[in-house]
Amino acid sequence: MSDTIAAISTAIGEAGIGIVRMSGENSLDIADKIFRGSKVDSLKRAKNRRLTYGHIVDFNTEEIIDEVLIVYMKKPYTYTRENMVEIYCHGGIISVKKILELLLETGARLAEPGEFTKRAFLNGRLDLAQSEAVIDVIRAKTEKSFNVSLDQLEGSLSNKIKEIMTILLEMIAHIEASIDFPEDDVEDLAYDELREKAIIVKQEIEMLLNTSDRGKILRDGLNTVILGKPNVGKSSLLNAILRENRAIVTNIPGTTRDVIEEYVNIDGIPLRIVDTAGIRSTEDLVEKIGVDKAKEMVDESDLVIAVFDASDRLTDEDYEIIDIIKNKNSIILLNKTDLPNKYDETYLKKLLPNKEIIITSIVKGLGLNKLEDTIKDMFYSGELEVESDVIVTNIRHKNQLVKAKKNMEDGIEGIDLNMPLDCIEVDVKSCWENLGEISGDTVGEDILDKIFSEFCIGK
Repeated sequence: MSDTIAAISTAIGEAGIGIVRMSGENSLDIADKIFRGSKVDSLKRAKNRRLTYGHIVDFNTEEIIDEVLIVYMKKPYTYTRENMVEIYCHGGIISVKKILELLLETGARLAEPGEFTKRAFLNGRLDLAQSEAVIDVIRAKTEKSFNVSLDQLEGSLSNKIKEIMTILLEMIAHIEASIDFPEDDVEDLAYDELREKAIIVKQEIEMLLNTSDRGKILRDGLNTVILGKPNVGKSSLLNAILRENRAIVTNIPGTTRDVIEEYVNIDGIPLRIVDTAGIRSTEDLVEKIGVDKAKEMVDESDLVIAVFDASDRLTDEDYEIIDIIKNKNSIILLNKTDLPNKYDETYLKKLLPNKEIIITSIVKGLGLNKLEDTIKDMFYSGELEVESDVIVTNIRHKNQLVKAKKNMEDGIEGIDLNMPLDCIEVDVKSCWENLGEISGDTVGEDILDKIFSEFCIGK
């Protein structure tokens, strides 16, 4: 990490300001070549961590590129724990691009995706779980998901993982001491204490795993699919939930041929809501692809909102939809109740027992508040409700916890069978290593590369 990296850290486009940042040993020297201060003849004379006013110039021609504020931050008290420079220029495309090009021409290299945060991790500024929380803070869809991500950035999950790993290290030390001093009474005591600590570890891991379903939804959104036959009001429902005309609405069946995806915030719950093509048999190739895509989306969904036409009797398409959703987490809407009704609600309840059925007229706004309340009740009062200070939001973390739990279950089984201590130690060490891949203590370079490749350049 001896080289100096540079990148644009703000989104490209029209904006009040743009930020270009550098990190590395030569950050100050590189920036000094292209900066001309109004009150200092060299950036090296500027105060550490103080904004300095001046201009960025082309060092070949002394042509002014932009009017800027610049700050130099000395290591180790920086984001990466390296020397850093940040340049605040006018927003837009041209200015930030020209400044970045000058920095690269002067000795910096373009940063890889997530490389600033990767350096923060490698230099001990953040552990791996905290590093991954950075991108979750950036991508947060609601205040609740933002707060959970911020807690993880502050170390809530990391601290819990380290507590568990400390117990595991105590177990490993206990095992090794018992192997070195194999008196019978000491060995019996070792098994008893190991089992007690192993159960504690298993319970702590289970508590974290119990938060993962809710955590996934807070991080990625409740994957919600609107399903129904053509012209039952699916697109109208999407527009009503979003409170904008996002989807085209006509009385022509088959208007929606592809999926339309949007995010909406319902009392802190991020819904990734998808309007799908109407379920029906069709010879239209494009519409048929849309129908097949709708069925695929249902398979991947956390929640299905199935819309039925209350002004019409159940059709073959309706029965197909009922078959699709009967084993899915779903809410039933009986729409168009402002028209003469032809449905049999009692019969529908028999076909879909234990499903919430809501009477709606989307064009009249009837039932929409009930729908939102039902979604909130399912999230906060159902199986996803978890009382925990730490919430697991990352699927990678969940997978490592599942492996660690299996290690501890195998260890407990070995203890109960009085297996040799060195065999039990294998399971305990494996548990420690799997948890260490969450904190970064035992993670491999290939995993690091994959994690940070998901970041944007400049973060």
